[in-house]
Amino acid sequence: MTEITDFPSLRDRALTLRREGLSRRQIRDRLHVYNNDLLNRLLEGEPAPEWTKRPNAKDDLKEKARELRLQGWTYDQIQIQLGCSKSSISLWVRDLPKPERRDPSEQARLACRKRWEHELVVRDEERQRTKAAAADEVGEMSERDLFMAGVALYWAEGAKDKPYQRRENVNFVNSDPGVIQLFMAWLDLLGVEPDRLRYRVMIHMTADVEGAKRYWADLVGVDTSAFQKTTIKKHNPKTVRKNVGENYRGCLVIRVLQGADLYRRIEGWWTGMVQAIAGNTARRSSGKV
Repeated sequence: MTEITDFPSLRDRALTLRREGLSRRQIRDRLHVYNNDLLNRLLEGEPAPEWTKRPNAKDDLKEKARELRLQGWTYDQIQIQLGCSKSSISLWVRDLPKPERRDPSEQARLACRKRWEHELVVRDEERQRTKAAAADEVGEMSERDLFMAGVALYWAEGAKDKPYQRRENVNFVNSDPGVIQLFMAWLDLLGVEPDRLRYRVMIHMTADVEGAKRYWADLVGVDTSAFQKTTIKKHNPKTVRKNVGENYRGCLVIRVLQGADLYRRIEGWWTGMVQAIAGNTARRSSGKV
């Protein structure tokens, strides 16, 4: 082995070989330096060539840990998030500035908020599962199912005749696309011809009027030119509207021309449904069911 007294020249040779891309083992064999301490001193400060670096399975975790640390996360929080040891985290982020200490009340608020956010996610998942299971319970709708649903829907949402205001018109207003689809299917079941239907949009002046007309026209399968004049609701600056955003499309008004006879039948069907319920209740009370 080359004498230690030649250390400077030996280091120059070692660094030259390192910069040429040789590994530690290649430099060791080339210079016949088999003492690891001496080899370390010869190569001190000179980075290893890229090809000699082994891929580290924890590189992604390290980068994520550093990212979270820069966001102000504590070791405990990073450990819970990434599932790695505190000793590894400490090694990875020790060159980064420490996050500012939060007062206990702020930490409590943050912890409470995170727990609540998690609880909201859990609740929403449970809500969606319940809705999906309930939807599956409905199955296919028979014509009678649709008939009964349509009668109840109209009596709940449609225009009704009053003793002080005789208007036997079939007029239906709603903002729910699903309700409109069911109502249209019900009219079709009753044999109401499409040319007897008239459409109109009711919407706030600050909304996208033309976009709403196109949406409702596509839903009911007609051209926007078939729509009657839109009813514009003026905005009251003293009120804060919640029905805003891209999903706000106002209400669709559907009117059936020459609908007096149909209205009377609807009222009769509803009366029959109420009487049937009353009869069932009376029979259960008397024990005759």
